[in-house]
Amino acid sequence: MRTSPLTLALGATLAAALLTPLTAAPANAAAAKYADDFNGDGYRDYAYASYSAGRGGSVAVVFGTPSGPGTTVAQRISQASTGVPGADEADDMFGEVRAAADFDKDGYGDLAVSAPHEAGSYGVNQGAVTILWGSPKGLSTGTTLPNKNADSHNSMGKDLATGDFNGDGNQDLALVNGSVTYVYRGPLTRSGTTGTVTKLDKETSFYSTALISGKVDGDGKTDLVIIGDVVTTEYIASDAWFVKGGSSSLTPGKSLRLESENTNGGSTDRGGDGVIADFDKDGYGDIAIGTPLYSKHKGRVSVWNGSSSGPSTSTRITQSSDGVAGTPESYDNFGWSVSAGDVDGDGYKDLAVGVHGEEIGGAAYAGGVHILKGRSSGLSGTGSQWFARNSSGVPGALTEDDFFGYLVRLRDTDRDGKADLLVSGNVSSLRLPGSASGITTTGVTKIAEPPVDGYLQ
Repeated sequence: MRTSPLTLALGATLAAALLTPLTAAPANAAAAKYADDFNGDGYRDYAYASYSAGRGGSVAVVFGTPSGPGTTVAQRISQASTGVPGADEADDMFGEVRAAADFDKDGYGDLAVSAPHEAGSYGVNQGAVTILWGSPKGLSTGTTLPNKNADSHNSMGKDLATGDFNGDGNQDLALVNGSVTYVYRGPLTRSGTTGTVTKLDKETSFYSTALISGKVDGDGKTDLVIIGDVVTTEYIASDAWFVKGGSSSLTPGKSLRLESENTNGGSTDRGGDGVIADFDKDGYGDIAIGTPLYSKHKGRVSVWNGSSSGPSTSTRITQSSDGVAGTPESYDNFGWSVSAGDVDGDGYKDLAVGVHGEEIGGAAYAGGVHILKGRSSGLSGTGSQWFARNSSGVPGALTEDDFFGYLVRLRDTDRDGKADLLVSGNVSSLRLPGSASGITTTGVTKIAEPPVDGYLQ
């Protein structure tokens, strides 16, 4: 899942380009090991939004290597690219939201890409979602999904999430379209055909804004968490709605209130970045959701613990929680970006939490990143780590409006069994390696210089 970014022309991107050959060993008929291995060479690739290649936006692709991120963009794909449907029109925002999966099970990862501001026969901002297909040379050609809720301002593809929700071995795609969630069953094909499409709507005052997918209850099928606005005359709130995956149908379940405020000064489209991971190693996925708008943008993370019957108890973590560095301050935006991975190889998933609004040493919006550790008792602030520009070993000057931590990702880039921290900032974007003691600045590398054409994703 990825929510829409702030409307800030931040000249930084998480993923630098990678310099590897455009050819790769042929993939076999089995599904790709990594959903984002677009060229089938066995290494995870990276895709981010770039808005200069065409007026309507584009996707920049960098290929993975044995040593992790490199330095050169391999591909830029827009609606002006050969084989990609649609027209490159101003403000389409093609590539703003992306989700990877091997939709056709040919051994190459594919990429679902939204253009939420695409105009159509129903008017402006109708939106569109295109599947870009993987190949030995990376992403090439595309197929547009049928729009099941076409209307102006519905912004089809406002958010995306992938998973095998019915356990049939095919990757499905969930998307937000007009404040309602639709699940397109796989296989998704190059001819444009899909399986059945399921509409998920509470038909109350709940408006879908963001999606999270993962395995919560241990039955092997992907579950879906829909984050949505709850709007009444008294308050505006944000809820997480659990929908259980199943062989015959998706089953709506319970909801968790994430945050709420009265309507005076409140704002809709509250979103929330989230991830599902097993932080206590009990075999069930836990749902971690950041709500940066909480308490005048101080922000917090809600952890909804998984069990055999789905999500159960919940805990809340802020910068006032024991072991978490700093103090909650307005516009810190704790939890704007979150990501899970095992940074120390102990078998417990850990959580990176971006705090891009953190003021440090008088530098407003300098930003930073917390690493919260998983353990048998669950995720907490105990033993957490904190990284900012003024941390020992972190390169780059402490600068106002760096927004360090605007996007954080934990992934094992060098396949040593420990997740590395990728963190974006305007001064530079960095890779901090994982180690037996956690994230370390030993061996830290820059993975991107600020591109003049990039918006932070």
